[in-house]
Amino acid sequence: MRHCLILLCTLLLAACGKTPLQEQQAYVFGTRVEVLVVSSEPEQGRQAIAAVLREFDRLHRTYHAWQPSELSDLNLAIFSGRPQQVSPELAAFAREAQQLSRQGGHLFDPGIGQLIQLWGFQADEFKAELPADSDIKAWRASQPSIADLTISDNTISSRNRKVALDFGGYLKGVALDRAAAILRSQGINNALINIGGNVMALGSKEGRKWKIGIQHPRQPGPLATVELADGEAIGTSGDYQRFFEVDGKRYPHLLDPRTGYPANHTQAVTVLIPAGPKAGTLSDASSKPIFIAGPEAWREMAEKMGIGLVLRVDRDNRIFVTEALRRRLTFIGQAPEMTVVP
Repeated sequence: MRHCLILLCTLLLAACGKTPLQEQQAYVFGTRVEVLVVSSEPEQGRQAIAAVLREFDRLHRTYHAWQPSELSDLNLAIFSGRPQQVSPELAAFAREAQQLSRQGGHLFDPGIGQLIQLWGFQADEFKAELPADSDIKAWRASQPSIADLTISDNTISSRNRKVALDFGGYLKGVALDRAAAILRSQGINNALINIGGNVMALGSKEGRKWKIGIQHPRQPGPLATVELADGEAIGTSGDYQRFFEVDGKRYPHLLDPRTGYPANHTQAVTVLIPAGPKAGTLSDASSKPIFIAGPEAWREMAEKMGIGLVLRVDRDNRIFVTEALRRRLTFIGQAPEMTVVP
């Protein structure tokens, strides 16, 4: 499985830089994560990275959608029709996810866990097996959404028992923001965090901006590179990350709640989020509704969410990019044919 974004020049920077570069990788949130820290004190860097990875592991275990966790306990309570007392953190996540879902017209909806399960994506390995059309129809008839939740202080209830929360399209972004806060609290001001292609930059590498590549959805190597300023985050939703094939047709994990089926009109959407307290969260949550919105509505959806730097590759390999992001892209060799939109 390729990552939607790849880090460039890491080895070169590590070999040639004067300041030590600490790097550690792990497997969390169902994907590979990388934390790179620039610090003149190697022990400080190692301790900071360890603190970040501990937090990633805690978030992963606490909010796992299909293994025993606080989130799965909540889903069981919802299915049983009873309110559940949850931690202040989970209540805050549910409120924020509700707000983000509403902003994206509920095309990104963490309340569709049962649909994700029907498609077999609540698993580490996917089976090339389609759900029954009748099961999809029954799910659509119940219309579950995170909007069905009522959150009162730290108690969550639902008017729809078919709601099942899955934070898979949200938690990686939250983790980026947490990682940035942890690193800065430990005196680390220059770092790069990559969670399966959602990337946040802190500071720089000896005065040079961090440079990353935007993965081409159908070819090896990057489509383009982009430099990230301090605090910026970038994220990609792609149909090549989590998918299976049946009879030569690709079925990605990016499900359209309106139809109950995977969106098949888009290969990848990349968003670049300016520095801010929620840049990481937005890099994860905002790419999904833009991806699912489709060829006629993606730009309007981006504007609705206040996302100005967007790149979209449609199913026919056509590239669309906003003018604001086009100005920041660097292409290796001749630039591909693309449509630039305001």
